[in-house]
Amino acid sequence: MCNKNLPADMTAIEISTPGKPDVLRPVRRPLPRPAAGEVLIRVAAAGVNRPDCLQRRGLYPPPEGASDLPGLEVSGTIVATADDVATLGTVAVGDRVCALLTGGGYAQYCTAPAVQCLPIPEGLNFTQAAALPETFFTVWTNLFDRGRLTSGETVLIHGGASGIGTTAIQLARAFGSRVFATVGNNEKRKLCETLGAERAINYHHDNFRDIIKESAGGVDVILDIVGGAYLDDNTKLLNAEGRLVIIGILGGAKEELNLGRVLTKRLIITGSTLRARNRAVKGDIARSLRTQVWPKIESGAITPVIHTSLPLAKAARAHEILEANEVLGKIVLLVGEND
Repeated sequence: MCNKNLPADMTAIEISTPGKPDVLRPVRRPLPRPAAGEVLIRVAAAGVNRPDCLQRRGLYPPPEGASDLPGLEVSGTIVATADDVATLGTVAVGDRVCALLTGGGYAQYCTAPAVQCLPIPEGLNFTQAAALPETFFTVWTNLFDRGRLTSGETVLIHGGASGIGTTAIQLARAFGSRVFATVGNNEKRKLCETLGAERAINYHHDNFRDIIKESAGGVDVILDIVGGAYLDDNTKLLNAEGRLVIIGILGGAKEELNLGRVLTKRLIITGSTLRARNRAVKGDIARSLRTQVWPKIESGAITPVIHTSLPLAKAARAHEILEANEVLGKIVLLVGEND
């Protein structure tokens, strides 16, 4: 692992105490050291995600053994590896990668499991690549593994203009599905329809269930970040054998469920979070992305949507922008050289 050219410490952004965005502050920390199966990445850019905001507020603690620093995805260059990584034959010092983390991305250096590192797709720079791992891992495992979305089926994506939403719309369309989305304003509606949604419904003005019923009759899969507030409309809208995949509870964690509807339609209601899943599962997702999705990114069929990029020192401002709910796609923090 040893690389004599590496500094002893680094700049990072820590959560000084649970609270509002201004609790994020720059600090100096010792460089992390890669444990077995891990690499050390010199970070070029780091994606900003809602779980980072939840962690900042004290509502989403990192798993045991994970870094206490926020940041679940980065892009950068591998500068060191644990001794056993060479035997894996997948990554090496000098590789330009993007990686899914359990924490630690808001820093100049971070460690990542080698199996969760992916090559930067041809044609993308570090900023674009930093916007990939968290949303693509999440959408792939939930929409295609748990939701079993297949070509020819119809899907509804709630929060269509978010990082998750813009990724899900493009992936669903690229694999042959008919896509609907919900959004909060007309600018977001236009973006989703540009990305491939047949119809994006402004939920402030229209009832998404009524419009989709009229347009398509129903949907086969729903990817939902809202939770309780949409549960009844979601189950009404699903076709027989439909699948509801819940990945967020912005609209509440509790709501009454009509079990008779679940029985008669033979519905599947499932959900997951990604961060606490083990390295082997995440490695499997990474391999699926590399073989099935990365070629579509490299062909230009799918592209990450970047709302804005800010210097690492502006992490608090990035959280303020994200929590204002006006973001189109992803926010990225610029850490090092970015080309």
